[in-house]
Amino acid sequence: MTASIIADLEKRVDALAATPSGSPLPEDAREVVESLLDALEKGTVRAAEKNTTSGEWRAVPWVKRGILLGFRVGSIIDMSLRSATDRIGFSFFDKDTYPPRRLTSADGVRIVPGGSSIRRGAYVASGVVCMPPMYVNVGAYIGTGTMIDSHALVGSCAQVGERVHLSAAAQLGGVLEPVNAAPVVIEDDVIVGGNCGIYEGTVVRTGAVIGAGVVLTRGTPVYDLERETVHRAENGHALVIPANAVVVPGARHAKGKWVQDQGISLQTPVIVKYRDEKTDAATALESWLR
Repeated sequence: MTASIIADLEKRVDALAATPSGSPLPEDAREVVESLLDALEKGTVRAAEKNTTSGEWRAVPWVKRGILLGFRVGSIIDMSLRSATDRIGFSFFDKDTYPPRRLTSADGVRIVPGGSSIRRGAYVASGVVCMPPMYVNVGAYIGTGTMIDSHALVGSCAQVGERVHLSAAAQLGGVLEPVNAAPVVIEDDVIVGGNCGIYEGTVVRTGAVIGAGVVLTRGTPVYDLERETVHRAENGHALVIPANAVVVPGARHAKGKWVQDQGISLQTPVIVKYRDEKTDAATALESWLR
């Protein structure tokens, strides 16, 4: 898709999104949505982009407006899976613009049987491994060589790089509104441990290791023991976990005499070190798993 075609698609999306709520949409609205979803699935358009100079990630508002437009033009249909006798099956009802994405062996994505689903409008690169059951929502981007483990969730518009491991039950929060809000970003070669939660536009830089059970949000201060500093989301910027940081669950004393007398502490993520050869050996995935 050329730059001129993308620019034209952006203009069409913005014009349709400006149609007042409750007013009928033009006849080409569904065609525009389909073109946007096709572009998202091909990776030629993304819901967030990285500034090559500053390294900062920002949302692409018109893309998110187009995704929201898809819900507006869609109609709820029966997507249920039933047996030949129509007695046994699973009931699903959703907007017809956002069915589960259909993949073939030519896509090069390994989807192990067992209830996983990738929604229309998500990019999943060749070489990705999906362990059941997992879910990838609309607008998400998954780079090649990444493994999405059982019960893991990749929320709407979340951006995941190459050779990432999302361990069992890890959750990456989604964001469609507000349209200028940046999604969660996981850069290349990151390990996200089991039962982690990464939300509210948090950015995890290349090579970081997020230990099992860590929760990261805009309101989460992260204490860096090695560099003796605190990483926070400030001045409208997201929380950023530095490259190669190893983050584990920690605790800090709560403020107040009564609280301290009770011995109460607050859970907080802690950077205990930065990645080294020992870390690489402990987190390596066997190549044959892929």
